[in-house]
Amino acid sequence: MSLEIVLTDPIDTEKPLDAPAKILVCDDDPTVRLLARECLESAGMTVLEAIDGQEALALFAQQQPDLIFLDVDMPRLNGFAVCKAIRQTEKGQNVPILIATGANGSSSIDQGFEAGATQYKTKPINWALLSRDVKYMLRAAEAFAALKAQQVQLRTLAYYDPLTSLPNRRSFVDQLTQSLDETVAHKRSMGLLMVDLDHFKRIHDPLGEALSDSLLRVVATRLEERLREFAPRGPDPHETIDRGDLKEMTIDLMRPGGDEFNIIVRNIESSQALTAIATMILEALNAPLIFRENHLVLSASVGIAVAPENGVESEAIIRRANIALSAAKLSGRNRYRFYDDSLADDAERKLRLEADLRDALESPDQLFMVYQPQVDTQSGRISGVEALVRWSHPELGAISPALFAPLAEGSGLISQLGDWIFKRVDTDIQSLKEAFPSHLTISINLSPLQFTQANFLETLKVRLSELQLNNEIELELTEGVIMSDADDSLLKLHELRKAGFRLAIDDFGTGYSSLSYLKDFPVNTLKIDQAFVANLGNESGNSIVRAILALAEALNLDVVAEGVETQEQAHFLTRHHCNILQGFLLAKPIPLPKVIEMLDVDFSHMYRVEES
Repeated sequence: MSLEIVLTDPIDTEKPLDAPAKILVCDDDPTVRLLARECLESAGMTVLEAIDGQEALALFAQQQPDLIFLDVDMPRLNGFAVCKAIRQTEKGQNVPILIATGANGSSSIDQGFEAGATQYKTKPINWALLSRDVKYMLRAAEAFAALKAQQVQLRTLAYYDPLTSLPNRRSFVDQLTQSLDETVAHKRSMGLLMVDLDHFKRIHDPLGEALSDSLLRVVATRLEERLREFAPRGPDPHETIDRGDLKEMTIDLMRPGGDEFNIIVRNIESSQALTAIATMILEALNAPLIFRENHLVLSASVGIAVAPENGVESEAIIRRANIALSAAKLSGRNRYRFYDDSLADDAERKLRLEADLRDALESPDQLFMVYQPQVDTQSGRISGVEALVRWSHPELGAISPALFAPLAEGSGLISQLGDWIFKRVDTDIQSLKEAFPSHLTISINLSPLQFTQANFLETLKVRLSELQLNNEIELELTEGVIMSDADDSLLKLHELRKAGFRLAIDDFGTGYSSLSYLKDFPVNTLKIDQAFVANLGNESGNSIVRAILALAEALNLDVVAEGVETQEQAHFLTRHHCNILQGFLLAKPIPLPKVIEMLDVDFSHMYRVEES
């Protein structure tokens, strides 16, 4: 944003005013008022008259004059008192005031300036020069007002985000430093919440810069409205006030940049207030959003640090809130985390694991694939497998995918890991030669970050052309990533089907799918989230799963139930026409040769109920 600063020319008192100036003349002498009116009206100005100080204050409040010509020596309320009273009002702080006094002493003049006068004249008045002096003061007032407006503009550019009008990074640092100083001085507590929108890039890329900016404004407005339900904003950080008297909780929302928002919460009684605010943020962003005819689902991760417990220096509080934010992301996103000392160790461990993961991708034996069988409930036999990557760290042993998958996304390694998985699945199957039947479907999970990358389709098409597989590959995408931009996803899904992939919606039931979109999506399979399977046995859990199975049957889709661990779950799913089961009841994830050994096993005795 460019800034144009215009320097005004020297004041020209002969230049006509843009509009007739309104001058308030206050003097108890009618001759003075008459002569003043004659001089000023002949110069094109409008004159208001007041016979004493009380009337002058009333006329000022009603008429808002451009300048006040004020006699000092008046009964009841003298000119000094009137001047002080006007200066104490919001609209009277900058109006020019010309006082007239019969005293020549410097003490009287000093008293006038101390009361707030702009200029003074001694009586008797040189009436020939009065209009010229008034014009000069009006021009000076205009120049001062323009300069002040320019200062406000400069301050706005320096301290506020032009996109959302929220305080920017510079303002955030200043306010945080000031709030920490107040926290220490008055022995209070405050909190810093750092909010980061999850996977915003996958929304930004298809929407483009302009619409993404509009979306950020919507998010800022939604957060600001919800935060006001908790507490008002804090005072202007540049306002000089005694902050020791401010004991109520205040909340300020700021945007340091990108898809990040920071929140300073002052004067908290306990961390429960911060928990309530963080919960509200997650709920506000999780609420379905229809934006420019796009059905969007947003989520955020929140890191929280508390002063003075986590430090009283701005750098320390920012660093610790950031560590908590990273922990929230690594824990699965769409959640909040408070900082504690153990997280500092976790942050160091994360940096080490990122470096180790890069090495593992080049190592021949650290990463490997396992395959969990999927059983067809009609035949009782394995109809496909889900390919799952595992990491055996040379020093730390087995590293959970729940830990290293987010690491791969956060460190930019997800594309490389995705390529590695496709190649290793191909290698594993080719190593078995003809032993792996071509009718078995191979399911491979896609990261949300992969799906939203600009070259996603081209990369997958190239990868498919390089494989020597005769099996169908089913790509699993979570419901959340597909619904984050349903229209764009629809185009991508059709392209993937044309390329020869089967498509499955993973963790179905956990997002915000629209039936109108679902019937148009070219998917083959719904995978019921294992949380719903685990909840079978109570009426709400049964009802949800029955509804999903009925929906799939109406849309002629296959259904895979994940996480099947008990015969009771398997019996229920089979009775309600779930056609594929996957879970520890049937088989754990195992190496591919072990799958080959199980191809002739009939699993039907695990889920069929003999009819009496």
